[in-house]
Amino acid sequence: MPKLPNLNKIKESFQKKAATFKEDSSRLPNSNGLATVFFKELADQLSSTRFFILFSLITLTGIVSFYSAASNIRGTTEDAIANFVLIRLFTTSGSSLPSFTWFLSILGPLVGLSLGFDAINAEQNSGTMTRLLAQPIYRDDVINGKFLARFFVLVLMTLALGFFVAGMGIIITGVPPTGEEIIRLLLYLVLSIVYIAFWLVLAMLLSLMFRQTATSALCGISMWLFFSIFVPILAGMVADAIFPITSNSDALTQLYNVRVSQGLSRLSPSTLYSEASVTLLSPNVRTLGPILLEQAYGAISGFLPLGQSLLLIWPHITGLIAGTLIIFGITYTLFLRQEIRA
Repeated sequence: MPKLPNLNKIKESFQKKAATFKEDSSRLPNSNGLATVFFKELADQLSSTRFFILFSLITLTGIVSFYSAASNIRGTTEDAIANFVLIRLFTTSGSSLPSFTWFLSILGPLVGLSLGFDAINAEQNSGTMTRLLAQPIYRDDVINGKFLARFFVLVLMTLALGFFVAGMGIIITGVPPTGEEIIRLLLYLVLSIVYIAFWLVLAMLLSLMFRQTATSALCGISMWLFFSIFVPILAGMVADAIFPITSNSDALTQLYNVRVSQGLSRLSPSTLYSEASVTLLSPNVRTLGPILLEQAYGAISGFLPLGQSLLLIWPHITGLIAGTLIIFGITYTLFLRQEIRA
């Protein structure tokens, strides 16, 4: 009679194989790693004192600039230019206060730098990065989750501030916005998000390159000052060296001087953002470069359609998006290749 197999041994064999498979599966990367890192970083950002300070700062700035603009345009709602009362709230400056767009062009980089200057090196110094990478999570999920969480925060802050100013403007002025005004405002907010995201990814790159958070923060502020202040100054110096302006200079030399200065200053993301913002929120802007009197002669005054305004600034928008993607690509590649030590 044939001997029957021992059922207990077969059961033990299957249990050992199941335990081995479970152990091997636990070592595999978690498919939900991106969501895990995203919500963890988002909770850290929203519950931090930094977020409260930044949000309070830009909210106070928005209220002050709105009050100044509303006081100046309150008496002009009967004019022809009042067709764009809503978006004029963002570009009108007061007697002693600059406009909302100027405030955002200054505070936007600070928000991006503040959100990203310690995104990586802070966890490296505390040792949490090593423990995080030891978990079954893809390394690219870590860098993507960190960026997306901070990007969500800046989107939240920008949209909340923009909609707050727009809503208060509609209530106080009593002038309903047109469809073109709403589209121009939404495009401006999207442009502002891209502009702040540029500084965010730059700060994350610096956080990856430098071990100390103070060093990455100082380097980020230095680069912001360089692009915002020194690039336009250097552009003017180079233009004066190539096409010097004297009392005997003709109009063509002056035109070339301005074009060279303007072209070099557009290497700065701050210049790109400022010119694009003015074009979107001021329909009466018909050109971004210098023109001759012969070109202006016979021109019909009026507001530029939205499509024509977008044609003027599409190189600016493309440049900001390309710069943001390139810097994030460099950060992404370096993080995947960098050896993280405790």
